[in-house]
Amino acid sequence: MGRVTDTSVRPVPHTRSTGASLKRPWIVRPQDAFTAEALRTRLIGSIQSWRDYPPTLRLWFWLIPTITTVIGGILRFVRLGDPHSLVFDETYYVKDAYSYLVSGYERAWPDKANDAFNAGNPNVLLNSPEYVVHPPVGKWMIAFGMWLFGSDNSFGWRFSAALTGTLSIFMLALIALKLFRSHILGALSGLLLAIDGHHLVMSRTSLLDIFLMFWLLAAFGALLMDRDDGRRRLAARLAALARASKDGRPTPFQLASGPRLGFRWWRLAAGVCLGLAVGTKWSALFFVAVFGLMTVFWDMSARRIAGIRSWPSSAIIKDGIPAFFTMIPVAAAVYLSTWTGWFLSKDAYYRTWADSNPSATWGWIPGPLRSLAYYHLQAYNFHQSLSAPHPYQSSPWTWLVMGRPTSFYYESPQPGTPGCTVPNCTSAILSVGNPVIWWGATIALFVVLFWWAGRRDWRAGAILSGMAAGYLPWFMYPERTMFYFYAISFEPFMVLGLAYGLGLVLGRSDDPPWRRRSGLYLVGLVVVVAVLLSAFFYPIWTAETISYQDWRMRMWMPSWI
Repeated sequence: MGRVTDTSVRPVPHTRSTGASLKRPWIVRPQDAFTAEALRTRLIGSIQSWRDYPPTLRLWFWLIPTITTVIGGILRFVRLGDPHSLVFDETYYVKDAYSYLVSGYERAWPDKANDAFNAGNPNVLLNSPEYVVHPPVGKWMIAFGMWLFGSDNSFGWRFSAALTGTLSIFMLALIALKLFRSHILGALSGLLLAIDGHHLVMSRTSLLDIFLMFWLLAAFGALLMDRDDGRRRLAARLAALARASKDGRPTPFQLASGPRLGFRWWRLAAGVCLGLAVGTKWSALFFVAVFGLMTVFWDMSARRIAGIRSWPSSAIIKDGIPAFFTMIPVAAAVYLSTWTGWFLSKDAYYRTWADSNPSATWGWIPGPLRSLAYYHLQAYNFHQSLSAPHPYQSSPWTWLVMGRPTSFYYESPQPGTPGCTVPNCTSAILSVGNPVIWWGATIALFVVLFWWAGRRDWRAGAILSGMAAGYLPWFMYPERTMFYFYAISFEPFMVLGLAYGLGLVLGRSDDPPWRRRSGLYLVGLVVVVAVLLSAFFYPIWTAETISYQDWRMRMWMPSWI
């Protein structure tokens, strides 16, 4: 009735001989096709959870994410307080976070407020509100670190970003283990994200984008869990119908559309995460749309493999519509709740706009909601018209090849200062990625695209969905000022794409030994070179003081300067 789901990266080649086809594992008697075990195997595969691994591999299922997370955490937390000053857009978000701690909304700052902040005296807030164009979640997360470790030091400013970036490594390793059913590819995914410079820089500076990436990745992980959970439910309910039937299989009427699967809790979790992602930056709305379609396509595939005849319509009606009403209202409610500080205030920006702007048409809407809607309209217009030139702006066309990474910080320490023992020194933070990872992932994405188009591998489709949601929408705004660091939202999917490609290089477990060895050597070489390059670029990711010549040696492209 259906094929066993292949859990390795490479598909199983089909046998062409007629005699051999009788031995294919997916050809079974009709009465055996609808047992719970047969359905789960067809829908999920032989490895259905971490408990299905042998005991030693079960341990490594959790050790691999833990080890890669420890590596990433060391790289992110060591010297986290350097430099001891606000860098790049920290000047907005860190000060906004402090304002949240004090009043629950953004307040304005006097001239030269950065000097006071850098000196450990942040308490120079003005009483007037400040106009901002990003939602509150990321700033509240920054405020959490400042609440724990103080607002008067750079470690406190950046703690939440470093913690979030470190946890995202753990999450990506688990997602890769779930996606590929491979310990090696799970370890590769976690390690590559841990040592990549772009992710490292974003984890060591308090901008909003690392928090956006975290919640988007969490939503993807929740939907990945829901995929297996929904298929288990489908297998259990179809098997129950089969057991109740005389011939051991569901009736044609029951197979016309299949059973309903009940409330999907992982979709609720995904809705919460997506609401928090939109509450960090509005660009997450594209992920809401793409992830919603992705999960419905997964349900269509499940019903088709299970033997449901009207699988497209039944998936839309019995899975898609409930998914919409599970995820979207929850995401909207979570998003609205993130503005609680603004609602509770009396003088936040546009807070009382509705009071002085009555409307005969929209007057039935409560004043605070009308004021917030107007605030959103003004912020949307700002984003649409944002075209001010910036020395480090970059086109999305250049992001995958790192054509113009963003310089967050650059200083020239004087000789004799700590770390500077030569006439010309440099201390810099450049958000450039590891070339092996980024350029390798760019090549791998074409392979992933080919594998999805030619093999219909759902894992390739999932990776491409995350890439498309985070990358393609930026091409709709060619006149807008954009920066390379926006790419952090889809970087985990780039890493998964690279792991997918490396999995193809590794080969299958049943390949000849020479094939496996050659693949392992090549993948090992890629990883070793990536680690060495991370060590080489680490000084310009973390504001270490090095000689000017050493800094220039790391500027591989003129556009990086």
